[in-house]
Amino acid sequence: MSTPMLNVGSQPAANSLWPLPPFPPQSPPLLLAAVPISGPTSGGNTVLLIGMGLSNVTNVSFGGSPAIVLSQDFPLGLVVAVSAPAHAPGTVPVTVTTSAGTSNAVNYTYQAPALPPTATSIVPTSGPVSGGTSFTITGTNLTGATVLFGGVPATGVAVDPSGTSLTGVTPPGLAAGNVTVTIITPNGTANVPGGFTYTALAPTAATITPNSGPAAGGTPFVITGTGLTGGSVTIGGNAATGVTVDPTGTLLFGTAPAGAVGNQPVVVTTPGGNATVPGGFTYV
Repeated sequence: MSTPMLNVGSQPAANSLWPLPPFPPQSPPLLLAAVPISGPTSGGNTVLLIGMGLSNVTNVSFGGSPAIVLSQDFPLGLVVAVSAPAHAPGTVPVTVTTSAGTSNAVNYTYQAPALPPTATSIVPTSGPVSGGTSFTITGTNLTGATVLFGGVPATGVAVDPSGTSLTGVTPPGLAAGNVTVTIITPNGTANVPGGFTYTALAPTAATITPNSGPAAGGTPFVITGTGLTGGSVTIGGNAATGVTVDPTGTLLFGTAPAGAVGNQPVVVTTPGGNATVPGGFTYV
């Protein structure tokens, strides 16, 4: 059976793509596009090079690295399938060489693999349980990060353009003590070595009501202040009894012990330190 021949000299019908005008056989190949236009740095993915005069391809270059030719269409020379070589991240020129010469270049972008974050350190390593401490975390691949302190998100997190450090402000802690600091990015998570230690607030004491009572003791009292959580009280060096603190840490209740007649100092002791109540307590 004879093969039908294209009549190159015939006039194509209106809006017809075929027959294509003949590509000059001695002209260098013409590249129009690479599909897809990007791929991994490891290479090995199939890329279709679309153009004209792509028959008898002898070499395909991706930024100077040779690609493996998988297939090419004869005799039209419109498409060449290649296996992309490995290459460093970035955009590279792709060219095709045939016996007629080397083509123009089209761009192909090697995309760096997404890497999980790493965390090296946090400065400072401690701050008050009330939060509000400005911090800096160093590491790698921190772009797009959120930061959790014991599961609570930090505020004002900003990452430098290099992705190697970030800053933010600690949230309030649930209690004094060490918590895990976790960095979360679209590519994974990382914990900061050593975490962050919330320290108890130093107490303040404003008033004691009443401020006097019998030397035999037994007077119920209320101390107002801040940071009183976990506090104990001594009056004249003797421990008060029945001490409790409201959830806000601003009111402390107790009962005065027996003491010597006269004015005695009242001291509140918490994990965050000591505070003396102005005016003390007077035994009568």
